[in-house]
Amino acid sequence: MGKIPTREEAWELLTRYNQDEFHLKHAQTVEGVMRYFAQKLGYEDEVDFWGIVGLLHDLDFEQYPEEHCIKSQKIMRAEGLDEALIHATASHGYGLTVDVKPEKEMEKVLFAVDELTGLIGAAALMRPSRSVQDLELKSVKKKFKTKSFAAGCSREVIEQGAEMLGWSLDDLITDTILAMRTFEE
Repeated sequence: MGKIPTREEAWELLTRYNQDEFHLKHAQTVEGVMRYFAQKLGYEDEVDFWGIVGLLHDLDFEQYPEEHCIKSQKIMRAEGLDEALIHATASHGYGLTVDVKPEKEMEKVLFAVDELTGLIGAAALMRPSRSVQDLELKSVKKKFKTKSFAAGCSREVIEQGAEMLGWSLDDLITDTILAMRTFEE
């Protein structure tokens, strides 16, 4: 069994491979959302692990976008990190860059919320408040249907994630908005 890094060790590893403010903010957003879902779904003893998975999920994206979810596995293995962490982070690239299937509920949540946090964040920036605090499901659904809005956020992946979890798209979006409200600056 490999090592599960502390939050500080994970941040140090992340910032060794990522300097772009956008990527670092995305990592922290997904970390916060993952921590929220761990608590909501009854994994109180795994909140920190879920958070680390969220923080490190795009470890290789900035420097190795063409090897996303592939290079990160090599980096993490070289760091002696636990295979559960490696599998979990790689699984969000399932069907896109890797054949590592999300199996655990936590992996399915990561798969579902990764792209969704980007869409919700972009929708929040369009509001006068520039915040998720007053963002409503209907606003996000409207943006979701507008394919040109936040075009880089794959609607197919978000829908596939909701389906994997057995959740409605509305529930996934609502809970992700609520999650993002808990840590927005």
